[in-house]
Amino acid sequence: MADFVNQSPMLVVILFLVIGFVLLIKGADVFVEGSSSVAKRFHVPAIIIGLTVVAMGTSLPETAVSVTASITNNNELAVSNAVGSNIFNLMVVIGVCAFMAPIAVGKDTIRRDIPFSAVCALLLLGLGVCAVGDTAGMTLGHFDGVLLLLLFTAYIIVLIRRTLKAQKAGEEVDVEGGTDEEIKLLSVPKSLLFIIGGAAAIAFGGDLTVDAASRIAVELGMSQTLIGLTIVSIGTSLPELVTSIVAARKNEIGMALGNAIGSNVFNILMVLGIASTISPIAFITENIIDIVILLVFTLIVWLFAATKQKLSRKEGFMMLALYVAYAVYIIMR
Repeated sequence: MADFVNQSPMLVVILFLVIGFVLLIKGADVFVEGSSSVAKRFHVPAIIIGLTVVAMGTSLPETAVSVTASITNNNELAVSNAVGSNIFNLMVVIGVCAFMAPIAVGKDTIRRDIPFSAVCALLLLGLGVCAVGDTAGMTLGHFDGVLLLLLFTAYIIVLIRRTLKAQKAGEEVDVEGGTDEEIKLLSVPKSLLFIIGGAAAIAFGGDLTVDAASRIAVELGMSQTLIGLTIVSIGTSLPELVTSIVAARKNEIGMALGNAIGSNVFNILMVLGIASTISPIAFITENIIDIVILLVFTLIVWLFAATKQKLSRKEGFMMLALYVAYAVYIIMR
């Protein structure tokens, strides 16, 4: 596929990139729908489905792109896609929602969720620079990937236990999976078709996106890091943006914030964990700078949220302005 993309006219390559994004996003939706139906058929509670299958589904586009990039030695794209998606989620997805309507931020989000996402980013920086268990630094190696996946597993277990405890206590819980009525029960053949077809679309879409993005980078004289931080990260973050805007319109602002923060944790622990476990990912100086910027942005959002336990329209506008400034910086560097 790479040879065909490299020999195609630029307009066709751009079309391939768009097709890749569509396959990633729709493939993830279909895969999640089929998987959720199978889980419901086996009487898995809707709340567990939402915390696992559905929540991970929004990170499948990033997973496909980063894993494909890692396997094809497009390492710059692998890291920049995940980090760029996190910055976009934090500053644009949450920023847009706050600009649409002030976001009330829960104490747990301030005390636990946002700080944990910062810890994940700091861990990624440490593992990438020090390369724990690997012979050379500036590499996210196999052992680092296993550590990230172990932490991801522990995170999911804690999340499920905490949510079930809150549900048992009669507290209101926002979960992406929704209620049992909202999860469609498909026939077994149709469920399997959705799972297989969705997985195939994700795999092909990821391959097409990486090949097209790499070709565009070469043609425009742009680095893969810049392409990953802008075009690819925004494209793969569209599910989070759409989900959060819809939640904001339904006045479920807390869910919009939770989806974005949760996706950032998934992108580091799951996406880069899987990618580096399969194939080591080399770190470059720009990756370190971008992760530091992600940490700074996380601190800013945390400070905004901690004041009066809400994100105002003014703060949402400031977050969007900071993202624009960051976009100008990465284009100019």
